[in-house]
Amino acid sequence: MRVLGIDPGTASTGYGVVDVDGSRMRACAHGVIATGANRPAAERLSAIFREVADLIGQHAPATVALEDLYVGANPRNVLSVGQARGAVLAACGMAGLDAAGYPPAEVKSAVCGFGRADKAQVQRMVGALLGLDTSGLRDHETDALAVAVCHAVRCRGRRLTGAVAR
Repeated sequence: MRVLGIDPGTASTGYGVVDVDGSRMRACAHGVIATGANRPAAERLSAIFREVADLIGQHAPATVALEDLYVGANPRNVLSVGQARGAVLAACGMAGLDAAGYPPAEVKSAVCGFGRADKAQVQRMVGALLGLDTSGLRDHETDALAVAVCHAVRCRGRRLTGAVAR
């Protein structure tokens, strides 16, 4: 199964493509979709939509997983991330792909075994799980790969237990 993981953001949307074969996982691609801070919001969201649609076409994932919104102190950040998430979901919908959402704490728990793991812990575990040197990766790339790993782990757990997918 191939999973496209997305860490949505208006300025930087991270992506990671992970191939899953049983308990083995391998990173196929990762990067960041960066939009210029001086560009109008509609143009930035359109760029995110197009880039994600291109990634879906290029990598043909079986499913997409996104990090859910983190409701912090700044409502503008929440709105901005929500808009980027909407652009990603629209690209998924156009491609006929399901998209699962995971809260940050669940991603950290699936990857590190601890829902309050810090960025460095997540980066180390993503590297260990995927056999990847993560030292040069940006936070959004690592987070997107972590979301893909989380989805793979949760899907495997559902298959083993017979639980219904969300």
